[in-house]
Amino acid sequence: MIRAIYPGTFDPLTLGHLDIANRAAILFDEVIVAVYDAPPKNLLFTTQERIAMWRAAVSDSPKISVRAYTGLTVDLAVEADARVLVRGLRALSDFEYEQEMALTNKRLAPDVEAVFMMSSHDYHYLSSSRIKELWMLGKPMREMVPPHVGVALTEKFPPKG
Repeated sequence: MIRAIYPGTFDPLTLGHLDIANRAAILFDEVIVAVYDAPPKNLLFTTQERIAMWRAAVSDSPKISVRAYTGLTVDLAVEADARVLVRGLRALSDFEYEQEMALTNKRLAPDVEAVFMMSSHDYHYLSSSRIKELWMLGKPMREMVPPHVGVALTEKFPPKG
């Protein structure tokens, strides 16, 4: 059995994130979506809100589970007996960052492999930061997020006027 970890802050969950998780579930026996609980940045949604978003989005996907974590992602992989860290890539700049992280992780846990999945064409431009910015400025991009995430974003950023 091959267990994979798909880590991130997911603030908020986008259709691009969901696409990567669902595609990873085709490749691996189990995918653990790991929601980072102590990121060094300001977040819009709490860890519990982000976990709830994920659980609602993957409720019909028996191969995908969701949990919070703190500390190093590679330590979580070792603790969870996961052999793979799944990372989504949108652009060359993503690759450069992820390559550095993968090499560091390989040094820390040689048995854990990094698997990079290119974002699907429809989601290539998506980022949680851009979605939050657009919503805050009154330009909700509902086609970028699952419907329940759109509701949560609208509650955080009520329509103007």
